[in-house]
Amino acid sequence: MTNTKPRTQPRDVQTTYIAAETLALRSRSWNRLRFEIEYALEKGTTANSFLIQGTLPALIDPPGETFTEIYLNELRQRINILDVSYVILGHVNQNRIETLKALLEINDRLTFICTNACAIALRQSLDKELKIELKIQIVRGEETLDLGKGHILKFIPTSTPRHPDELCTYDSKTQILYTDKFFGAHICGDQVFDEGWSELLGDRRYYFDSTMANQVRQVEAALDKLIDIPAIFYAPGHGPMLRYGLHELVKLYRQWSEAQKQQNISVALIFASAYGNTTTIANALARGIIKAGVAVELINCESAEPEEIKTAIEKSSGFLIGSPTLAGHLPTQVQTALGIILSTATKSYQAGVFGSYGWSGEAVDIIAGKLKDAGYTLAFDPIRVKFTPTESTLQLCEETGTDFAQTLKQSKKVRTTLNPGSTVEQAVGRIVGSLSVLTIQRGDISTAMLASWVSQATFNPPGLSIAVAKDRAVESYLYEGDRFVLNILEQGKQLRKHFMKKFAPAEDRFTGIQVEKTESGLVLSDGLAYLECRVAQRMECGDHWLVYAIVENGKLLQSNGLTAVHHRKTASNY
Repeated sequence: MTNTKPRTQPRDVQTTYIAAETLALRSRSWNRLRFEIEYALEKGTTANSFLIQGTLPALIDPPGETFTEIYLNELRQRINILDVSYVILGHVNQNRIETLKALLEINDRLTFICTNACAIALRQSLDKELKIELKIQIVRGEETLDLGKGHILKFIPTSTPRHPDELCTYDSKTQILYTDKFFGAHICGDQVFDEGWSELLGDRRYYFDSTMANQVRQVEAALDKLIDIPAIFYAPGHGPMLRYGLHELVKLYRQWSEAQKQQNISVALIFASAYGNTTTIANALARGIIKAGVAVELINCESAEPEEIKTAIEKSSGFLIGSPTLAGHLPTQVQTALGIILSTATKSYQAGVFGSYGWSGEAVDIIAGKLKDAGYTLAFDPIRVKFTPTESTLQLCEETGTDFAQTLKQSKKVRTTLNPGSTVEQAVGRIVGSLSVLTIQRGDISTAMLASWVSQATFNPPGLSIAVAKDRAVESYLYEGDRFVLNILEQGKQLRKHFMKKFAPAEDRFTGIQVEKTESGLVLSDGLAYLECRVAQRMECGDHWLVYAIVENGKLLQSNGLTAVHHRKTASNY
């Protein structure tokens, strides 16, 4: 049974039985969401929660405060909340705390099932505020819980740096594995299961790159724990359930993780976070680094052992360190991590500092000062973010991460080709392409890329293909359904020189350039012609993405002009 409200509602809860006595409550938002880098595809999201209606009913993963009211209203139609015995938490954050608080105000007899790290966070957030003693059952991986009616739950701790309290849950009766943050995707729709699973791979790959690729060692450890569990499908915290493409996606998680491990340059990204904001910054930086073909080792110094930090530094080529400010000081764990860095990292390491704050923000300045005094060179100005990062801040962080990675590659003299200057490269370099500028406009974000690897691909519908390097800023805005404008340049004009220069992270690419806004992007008024396009498909090809787009509109601006073309002598660079 499915209950779907009209799409005129920005949020609703879709409820459907997915197994015996097992109800999925999928809190959905079609609204544009981007409060973390993983939401950047702007396809909305589902926050999946589950109700197991055993003799002792249990809720798994109530959603965050965005959905608290509508979630509780829907839950009341299914069960008397006073009858719920357990709340099982895959992880907890400040956003979810608000919903847990509302549940406790209705039923203060609830018992929470979670890891020790989660229990600590719960007590810090709820004990004093509600003035009650929380009932918490801590699991470490050997425990089971009998809910009655055959529902015997097994718990699998799967800690990661981003979510040290991560917990997966398996129901032996229904053979459902509740995977919380693993195998998710931020996409909103009516689809409960993953029929046509291959069409969802783009969204799942983006989710992996944004949330898992910076912690592959822990991802592989989690996969090793989950592999022998006889689940018939996985129920992640976001997106459709995995049934049809389950084995393929597990295999891909291993392949994607292995690809990260094979990178010959890595960055140690060390951080602590008080309210999640510094974590958000860290993830945006990591996303940018990974796009440039450099591996990231994410280290949460609140849960990492000193030896783990030391090992990550020793095998890295550079490091970033981030911290919140607590009462004008660094958290103790960050002080410890900084001491390890100063005693381990050589002065030739590239370094960077970031952090969030509420009022004063001294932590970032303290770290930057100690690194400079010790002889380290900061690769970028310290990033200081007050309260919650904005969309433009995330763009700045992602592009800063990419620049940081490219600096490392240059210092290590990493070549992008196997045999530069060979006759093959000289021959490939003779392929001529028209020069164009691809422009993107998304809310307050605008960006552009000079493109020469462009070709018409189809007559009907009119379509074209564009090769986009993985480290380009526009890459994150060229997924299926996204729109852009391809501005074809005129021979002899100066627009080419403007877009050939190197831009700083989040720098306005259009300063001094006359543009007109369209629904798809920005039109360069001095161009030869423009095409408004929609991405239909994309394919991963080595160090580039090949994007196929359908042309939906266009216009010739200069009827007598000639197309600017790009001549190269070698295929080793643009």
